[in-house]
Amino acid sequence: MATAYFSYTSVDLGLAAITALATWVSAHTGAPGNTGANEVTGGSYARVQTTWAAPVNGSVFGSTVSISIPAGNTILGWGVWDSPLAPGGNYGAGYLLPVSGGYFATDGVVQITPVLTGMG
Repeated sequence: MATAYFSYTSVDLGLAAITALATWVSAHTGAPGNTGANEVTGGSYARVQTTWAAPVNGSVFGSTVSISIPAGNTILGWGVWDSPLAPGGNYGAGYLLPVSGGYFATDGVVQITPVLTGMG
């Protein structure tokens, strides 16, 4: 398979399309993969809406969100969706956290600042 290289303009257009629809951030107990797998459930958990900046040079930053996490979960990743309803909606993208969001022995809150990147 050949490697494709895209201009930042092309990547930014793709990121703009994703962020126009996928504004709801989710927390995950494992890698979200390409389906949004391992999303937290139960308790007071709910997706939280972010506000995206304009994409620049193949990256786009969202506003920091605070997501309620029920006890007994370890947060390892996050995703973005077009719907606040979990489960449900269309999954846009997701990443593993660079550092675990930690284990929640009791109900708590994790803060996530979503950043989407593409190939430039």
